Formats: sequence, C-alpha cells, structure tokens
Amino acid sequence: MLRQTDLENGKEKIAVVGLGYVGLPLATLMARKYNVLGFDINSTRISELKKNIDRTREVDAEILKVSNIRFTNIAKEVSNCRLIIVTVPTPIDRHRTPDLRPVEGASELIGQHLGKGAVVVYESTVYPGVTEDICVPILEKESRLSWKKDFNVGYSPERINPGDKKHTIDKIKKVVSGDTPEVADFLAQVYSSVITAGIHITSNIKTAEAAKVIENTQRDLNIALMNELSVIFNKIKIDTREVLEAAGTKWNFLRFEPGLVGGHCIGVDPYYLTSKAESLGYHPQIILAGRRINDNMGKYVATNTLKMLIKQGKTVKGSKVLILGFTFKEDISDIRNTKVIDIYNELIEYDVAAYIHDPYAYEDEVRDMFNLELIQNMKDYRPYDAIILAVKHRYYVKELGFEEIRGLANGDTPILIDVKGFYSRKEADKMAFPYWRL
Repeated sequence: MLRQTDLENGKEKIAVVGLGYVGLPLATLMARKYNVLGFDINSTRISELKKNIDRTREVDAEILKVSNIRFTNIAKEVSNCRLIIVTVPTPIDRHRTPDLRPVEGASELIGQHLGKGAVVVYESTVYPGVTEDICVPILEKESRLSWKKDFNVGYSPERINPGDKKHTIDKIKKVVSGDTPEVADFLAQVYSSVITAGIHITSNIKTAEAAKVIENTQRDLNIALMNELSVIFNKIKIDTREVLEAAGTKWNFLRFEPGLVGGHCIGVDPYYLTSKAESLGYHPQIILAGRRINDNMGKYVATNTLKMLIKQGKTVKGSKVLILGFTFKEDISDIRNTKVIDIYNELIEYDVAAYIHDPYAYEDEVRDMFNLELIQNMKDYRPYDAIILAVKHRYYVKELGFEEIRGLANGDTPILIDVKGFYSRKEADKMAFPYWRL
C-alpha cells in the first residue's frame, strides 16, 4: 500500500486534477512538502499558471514563483502519480439537477492512466454514494483494475472559502474518509502534514460526502430565513438590519444576514442532496422551500427598485440604473451562478437601461457566460436614476461614499438600493437619499 514516507522522500508524487478555486490552493499547499503535479484540461489555464498568473486571485504570483508544482494538461503525466486528488467542479444544470459530467470525465481520464497501488481522493461536492457508486465503476472500467485490490479511493470534502484570506485552507479542519480504515489513516497522515487545523476521520465515505453537502445546505436555509424575514419586515415597514441588530444582542442568536445566494457552493449543493432524496422516494420540503426563497431574491430586489423609481416620480421605461458588482460575492472574480444577473434581467424586462460595473470580474468571462458587456467607467452613462450596490467589493467601500454616489447622478440624489446593507440608513435619510435595503 502507498505510504506517506513514499511521498515525503519523493519516491511517489501527488496529482491534483482540476486547478480552480479549490485545486490550486490545495496544490500549492501540498507542494510545500511533496512533489506535486497540477493537471487541468484547460490549456489556457495551464499556460497562465506557468507564467505565475492565477485569474481566480486565490494564489499570489509570488507563491506560484517559488512553488515546485509541475503544471500540465497532458493526461498521461497523471500515470506517474500514486496519490490523485480530484477537485473538479460539480455544478447543476438548467433544470437544477446535479451535473456529474465533470467528475465523471475526471474519473474516466484518471482511470485511463491509473496504476496499481494508487489512491484516488475526491474533494468535489457530491451527494452520498457518488464516489463509490458512480466514480469507482468508471475507474474500474477505464483502468481494468479491481477496486480495493489494485487501487483504493477516499473522499475529503473541500472547504475553501473564495476570497477569504483569514480562513485559508491550512486553517480549516479537514474531514477525511477512505474505503478501508488503512486508507483513511493514510489520507489523515498526508493531509495533517500540511493542514494545521486538524483532521476529522469519518467511518465511511458516504458520511463524509453527506457532511459536506449539509454544511452549505444549513447555511442556505439560515440565509433563506433572513430573506423571508426581510420580505415580511419590508411589508411592515421596519428595517430588517435594525431588527437583526436588536435580536443579535442575545448570546445564542445566530448571526445571519439577508442577501443574494449564488456561487458554486451554497446555491448549488442543496440540490445535490434533494436530488438524492427524491431518487429514494422522499420529497424534501424545508430544503427546497429555502432554495425557492433564495432563488427569488434577485427578482425581489429588482421589483423594489422599480417601485422606488415609481415612488420618486421617475418614468420606468428608459430609466438608467447602475448595478455595482456582478460576481457572486465580494472581492473575487467568480461569476458562476451569480444572482445579480436576475436583477439585471428583471430590470431589462421593464425596458430599464441597466448598466453593470465590476472591477473584479473578467470581461471575457462575463461576455462568454452571459452575453453582457461590463462598463469600464461608472461615469460614462450618468446621470443614473438609481444605483444598486449588489456586491460589497472593497473597491466600492473605499471609493463610493454618499457624495460620490450623488456625483454619478450629476449632483442630483439618485435612488440607492443597498442590497448588502453597507450604508447607514440614518446617514442616507440625513442626506435625503431615497434608500432601500434588504
């Protein structure tokens, strides 16, 4: 069986398959102690990484420069590695059902280059059973090797929080599991050698898979509760944030806030669990109810923007609205499953002239994924009738005070829609801003 000492002395190598927001930070962490091969099917991505460019902005160029990772998109090089870690995305399709093609494709590729004695570890978020029931048969078919005889598998869910420079990968406790106790112990040794936060070993792979998928499901439901409360309090005409501040003075009140829930984790993972449940004949109610609430919040923000325009005597058709931020969360470039697009699409339905600005998103990615053009200069299309702060990027926090926002309306006072609750309502009222927030 593969041993940690074989990795430490360089006799065996580690391959990280998939070099996105999860894979690259993991590869650079592992490379501090082991020989690491970084594989990705995207040749452009590999070319950029070889030039020390990480377009996800998760890993600094200085770290890439000193790292000994060998980046490649040549699949056969994976055959030289005995520990293979899979970190490909697991999205949902347009019907909101799990899209396992990336993890299945990765399994096919690995299987074609799998050697005896190898251990394949999956970190991608999946529902319980995917590793053993879907991935293992693919590995066996492609490699013509036998599971638990010629190779082993494990599951260790990723816990990366994109853009978070405090809770980095090495500071987050790692859950590990294996198809045998020996494999689980081996993986615990490898991961614990680079992760200082500690290791938690589960008794089986399905438990680890389930633990991952409920982490984000729980968070999704808590945010959904805040969003529903925000809708209710808006009808009562009281400020949600003020209510939460008051409730938060109790020691055991959970501090969640209303907001847009997008991205490749919280807005996606619950559907993996509900899909599995429905395949077993159980229709989840609470989880799907939370998803419906959160999926509707972009449209809800847009609807209240339209109401504010009408209330201020503006003609909706032809009104100019500036949307600040397009990524799914602050200070990152990731636009996958962003809910800001729902705000934009709803405004366009009412013939509003909507413009989107985001200093972190890549223009080519926005163009390719959404067929939209970001504006480069916020002042180019002023005066705006309304401004929506959709994503609280540091750039906006530093650059856009009330006077700067007023300048985007040529000295007038535009409607301010504060999705993230960044601005003070009292200050907004004091400066006569028509103001609304979740």
